[in-house]
Amino acid sequence: MDRGEACREKFHTLFGGEPVSSEGTDPEFMRILQRFIFGEVCYTGSLDDRMRELITITALAVNQTLPQLKSHVGACLHIGITPVEIREAIYQCAPFIGFPKTLNAIAAMNEVFTQQGIALPLESQETVTEETRHQAGLAIQAPTYGDEIQDRYTWLPKPFDKAVPNFLTDFGFGDYNTRTGLSEKERELLTVVLLAALGGAEVQVKAHVAGALKTGSTREEVVCALVHAMPYMGIPRLFNALNCAKAELTEE
Repeated sequence: MDRGEACREKFHTLFGGEPVSSEGTDPEFMRILQRFIFGEVCYTGSLDDRMRELITITALAVNQTLPQLKSHVGACLHIGITPVEIREAIYQCAPFIGFPKTLNAIAAMNEVFTQQGIALPLESQETVTEETRHQAGLAIQAPTYGDEIQDRYTWLPKPFDKAVPNFLTDFGFGDYNTRTGLSEKERELLTVVLLAALGGAEVQVKAHVAGALKTGSTREEVVCALVHAMPYMGIPRLFNALNCAKAELTEE
């Protein structure tokens, strides 16, 4: 199957339609885009369409490319990804990109849900209370990342020496990674993608690549996830992520 045929097959699978032939104002650009993404990248590596689309909406949310995010939320629904899974992928961007950008992505997502007749709000995926979120977050954080953050910021003035590490535990892990809807493995792999797409977070990319490997992803899956995100975040950010995590991604 040549690149054009592969593109048509994948585009129909994801969107239920046909890729651009000569329609629109920029058919040449759209042919380059669609044949590269849907005719090449989508067929490179082991990840299935479900995980690839969760990766795609994560990268699009990070970069605030909201029209494309809406298109790919529709693609997620078209191939059977549940609204809860889509929502969890978007929600967990918040500790990394901030609340305003996450709210923008949520609004775009909910617009598609409403158009598809999906009742909102979706069912709750919370598993913690105010009293349990710290210990529950720590139970996820510690086996994968240890107490490195606690040790790293002891130099901060009080109360920040304790508050900053606790914010990571309680907010980053306790409020999000304890939620149901996505597995720990999936959340860590999506975190690698969103940090790479964010840019300038190579220290965190390296740490979370190691975290993804500890939670069950293979080296090939991590590389596949980053390569799949490349058309949405650009080649420089792919290379930055691969280069900073070379030691973790090199077979021993």
